[in-house]
Amino acid sequence: MIISKKGANMNLVCELPVGVSESEAKLLLAIKLYELDKISLGKAAKLAGYSKSAFMEVLGQYKIPIFNYFVEDLREEVSR
Repeated sequence: MIISKKGANMNLVCELPVGVSESEAKLLLAIKLYELDKISLGKAAKLAGYSKSAFMEVLGQYKIPIFNYFVEDLREEVSR
């Protein structure tokens, strides 16, 4: 694995397991970074090579919530 940094961006070069394509690796990385709240939905979609709406559909397939609400916050919003 090779990591190099150019300004604020970082390049990562790694050997992928057999059967994992570059596009699949980018998608999975984007999903995980979004799930951990490390990047925005738009940045995750761009990293994965998808439009925002298409990436939102993929998140649904992986059962990753698009909106992160705490249960109490959601109850408060609904009761208004």
